[in-house]
Amino acid sequence: MKLIIDVSYQNNKAKVVGGFFENWNDEQFLKINENTVNEIQEYIPGEFYKRELPCILEFLNKFDLNGIEFIIIDGFTYLNDNYKKGLGAYLFENLNKTIPIIGVAKSKFYDNTKNVIEIFRGESKNPLYVSSIGLDLLKAATLIKNMHGNHRLPHLIKLVDTQTKKL
Repeated sequence: MKLIIDVSYQNNKAKVVGGFFENWNDEQFLKINENTVNEIQEYIPGEFYKRELPCILEFLNKFDLNGIEFIIIDGFTYLNDNYKKGLGAYLFENLNKTIPIIGVAKSKFYDNTKNVIEIFRGESKNPLYVSSIGLDLLKAATLIKNMHGNHRLPHLIKLVDTQTKKL
């Protein structure tokens, strides 16, 4: 099973949504869960993981992760070519390096070319930026590129993104 996780923020709360699916070309989730986290940390530029990681870990603590093959996050595993850790690398470490993490970002991060592959989906002229840890980067990019959907964002990633924004 695979898991897509996204987090949105409003005031001092976070909404975490996770969608579970089996196959990379699935059109629907097997299940989708959400969690609200109160009293989150302030955003610190360059240290986004300090705000988002506790929210994701609180969400994950509600599930048996033994059957999870991959986790897909909105973000990066590394932030630059010198392997500065991003959210994905910190999540990987917090999960005892047992579940590969694939980061999918809509915006480029400065000085990050070695640890990211740009992919184009559908007819979009704008790339997605795929990174990974615990999994070959080219394989991760290929998996995301081939997910179901005709648009820039794979359909299931878009569903989770949309669900996080619903109040």
